[in-house]
Amino acid sequence: MLEFLFLILMIIVFGKLFVFGVKATWGITKFLVTVVFLPLILTALFLGGLVSLALPILVVVGVFSMFCTS
Repeated sequence: MLEFLFLILMIIVFGKLFVFGVKATWGITKFLVTVVFLPLILTALFLGGLVSLALPILVVVGVFSMFCTS
């Protein structure tokens, strides 16, 4: 019976740690995409001659960032 109680409590503790890890990873990923990868992708598209693709992406991201606060 004690083993069952130990198993349940261990699942709860490590479940909470897993959820915390997923939330932290999601936050770091959002930061990297917005600060590092999106400007690099847009710059590469612009320099590669795909201005007709880079400009609409920039406009959509700009409008989205104006209206969404997180």
